[in-house]
Parts: sequence; structure tokens; C-alpha cells
Amino acid sequence: MLELRQVVAVIDGLLARLDNWSLTGLPQFNVSILDGDLPWSMLAETVTRHVLADLPAPEAFSPAEARKLLVHLAFVGAAVARHYQERDSAHRATPARAFDRLRVGPDRIPFQPYFARVASQTRSGHPARDSYITLVRWNVPTVEVRWSGTRLARVPGAFGDHEVRTYTNDCGERAFFVLTKKSEALERAANAMLEPIASGAVALRSAEAIHRLRVAVTMLTALRQLGSDFAALPIDTGLRPGHFMDVFRQFAVHWEPGDLPPSGAQDPEALKRDLLLGLDLPDPAGHVRRQFPVLLAADRTALTRLMGRPPLPTTVLAEFGLDGATLAEMSADQLRRTVRRFPVLAAWYLVLSAHARAAGVHLMLAKKFLFRPGEARANAGIPDTGVVPRNRGTTGMDESFLERLTRLRHNHLLAGLHQIPRLELLGLAGIEPPDTVTSADLDGLVYFAPIRPAGPLRPGGPVALPRRPAQAQLASAG
Repeated sequence: MLELRQVVAVIDGLLARLDNWSLTGLPQFNVSILDGDLPWSMLAETVTRHVLADLPAPEAFSPAEARKLLVHLAFVGAAVARHYQERDSAHRATPARAFDRLRVGPDRIPFQPYFARVASQTRSGHPARDSYITLVRWNVPTVEVRWSGTRLARVPGAFGDHEVRTYTNDCGERAFFVLTKKSEALERAANAMLEPIASGAVALRSAEAIHRLRVAVTMLTALRQLGSDFAALPIDTGLRPGHFMDVFRQFAVHWEPGDLPPSGAQDPEALKRDLLLGLDLPDPAGHVRRQFPVLLAADRTALTRLMGRPPLPTTVLAEFGLDGATLAEMSADQLRRTVRRFPVLAAWYLVLSAHARAAGVHLMLAKKFLFRPGEARANAGIPDTGVVPRNRGTTGMDESFLERLTRLRHNHLLAGLHQIPRLELLGLAGIEPPDTVTSADLDGLVYFAPIRPAGPLRPGGPVALPRRPAQAQLASAG
């Protein structure tokens, strides 16, 4: 019988071999199949014989090991499913048939049941298919956000290296995965500033609340800058629209009819921010709940908790006996008097504006890499033959819906304060301008953690602030 250390060595060896496959073998297979040099069936046969054959039962893996294994299996499943459905459009009605040839381990367990057992072994509530979590959060290295000497957020990856697994080893795919993970980290940092206010742990009118809002604005400004810089990357290091449409997103296919393929719309921190700051949809909670099947249990719990609270802007206005309609009807002079009475309104206006501008960059990226190129092809009479349609996101959101979401975020409850110039608004409130973030600041703000990072933030503990509020802010907060 193998001793524990021997079992660990065997598991480590299997995972190392799988990692080599995910980083080199699978991308090469995908490229060869897409180029027509290999039949798609050879991928399933090779994976079964040489990649999956020696894997033990899922219960042999620790939760941490299972997360790594699930990332590898997610990329395998996506590749096999995509090539199967692309080979014949009739296959799209029966996507699970793609996995008929895949068997795992000495007992030749069918791929999907094995995947589901590995997902269960992660002890995370992960779904039985690939997801935002496997492609982004667990695949991309651990990302930290540090500002003014303080770590504000950390989003762990599953691997202890700085590698990023991709479908075809294209630099644009890697850049996109990194963009998405760093965006989640910045969003987590912003949410960490807002959530204590939402829970009541930080008083709405306090100096600490104003300070937290200023930091949140800085994080959302960084988020916008990160997206803008990605859009401006040169073609040799960035994502090409044609590759995004025809190659990258075509791997986000159904594994079962009606399930949810991976999408940036499943970023839990972005969903949290919409609940914290409000989204004027007929059923905002339902909009979020539609993503629940592909989220982790901890994220579903956090989102459910936020659904039980009114959005922060509504709470803030109610605290002062105001509402959005009243503010919208005020003249500029009336708004000035209101801000002098309630200085924190200026800070909330900055947060909501930064939130809207960050959403605007997301829409810009969708237009640049999907909607505009897709429209050009349609106008040229080029048929849309891809497994994943080019006129909507993988979760079904089309351009008009994304535009609507962006408008709703711009038309927030405090939008009337735009009548007052920004510097004047801050002066009326006695608040210092939030720190700005330029492209040069990003590498020192949001980055891959060292290979041997420090311990994680204490679960449930408070997030430290970069620095204490200035005395002028303390005076203005009362």
C-alpha cells in the first residue's frame, strides 16, 4: 500500500503532466484542428489514451488539487465540445454527445460524471461544466491590489506559478484572461470599501465613509484605465477582433442544452457592485440570479445577502430625507446648498460616476472586439456560421441590452449633481479629490502576487484603509 508521501508524489506528477498538456499539447491540437490538419476525433482519442487514462478517482485529490484538475478538465471539455459542434451544426442540439468518446481513469469513467465529481471535490459549489471560475479566477495567477502601501484585495489562483492556460496559446487570449482577473481584483477592492458601509459597520456620514468612497473611486478609475489600455494594445501583444470572434469565444459553447457558457458577465465582483450601487432594472435580483448556476457557493451567499438590502444610494438619500426624483428637480443653487448640508453626497456622486464610466469601457470593448466587426461582416454579406453567434454575448446579452445597462448606470440617483463642476462640488463638500490612476500606476497597483505570497486577508476581517482621512475631511464629515 502506498504511503501518504508516495500518494502525494503520484498526484503531483499527474498534475504536472496535465499542466504541461494544458500549456502546450492542447493549444497545439486546437490550432491543428482549426487549420484542418487534424480531425477533431483525434483530440478525444489522444486525451483519453494519454491524458486522462491514469487519473485516479476524484476523491483522491485534495480540494486544492481538485481545483487545479478542474481547470485542466475545463479546457479539455471546452475544446472537445467546440470541435464536435463546429463539425456539424446538427450536433449543437445534442452537445453532450461530444463527450461520448472521453473516458477517465482505469475504470473508464465517462467525462461529465467525472468532471462533476471533481467539481464536488473542490468543496466550492462549482458547476459541472467549465465556467468563469475555471477560466479566469483559478486559471490566472493570484492577483493582488495594493495602494499607498496597503493590500486592499487578493484574488487567489489555483496554481503556484505565473502561467496562464489558453485555448490556442495566442497572446491575445492570455492578455484577455489577465485583464479579466485584474478587473475582478480591482472590483473586489472597490467593493471592500463599500460593503462595510452597506452593512452598517461604517456610519454613512462618517469621515471613514468619505475616505472609503474616495478609495473606491480610485479603484474604479483604475478599472477604467485598465480596460482602456487593453483596447490600445498593439496587434502583436493584444487581442485581435477576428481571433476573438472566430477562435477565442467559439470555445464558450453549451455542454448541455440551456446551460450557461462562460462569460465575463459572471464576474461575481461586478455583480456585487451592481447590487451595492443599484441597477434600475425591473428585476435586478433576477438579473443576478440568472448567473447563480455557474457561481461558487460563497459568491451566491454574498450576492443573496446584498439582495436583501436596498442599494446604497437609496439608503444614503433616505438618511437625509431625499430621493432621486427630488434631486432631479433641484436647481444648481439648490443642489449646492444640499451638498453643503450633506457633504457625503459629493463622494457618492463620484463613486456612481466612476462606476458608470467603468461600465462604459466594458461596452467599448464589446463594440470593438465583437459588435462592430460582426456588423461589418453582416453588411458585407458574410454569414454567421460560428457555434457562438457574433451578435450577442455568450450569455445572450446583445448590444442594445449592454447599451441599456450602461445608460442606467449613468442615469443614477445622484446624476443631477453633474450640474456642478467637479472641483466646485468637492470644494462645497470640503473633500479632497480622489487619487488619480494613470497607465504608469497600474503595474504597481494591480499585479501577480509573488510565487510565495504572504498569507491571505483574514476571512471576514476588516480591510485596512490606505491612510487615515485628512483633518479637513474629518471636519467636513460631521
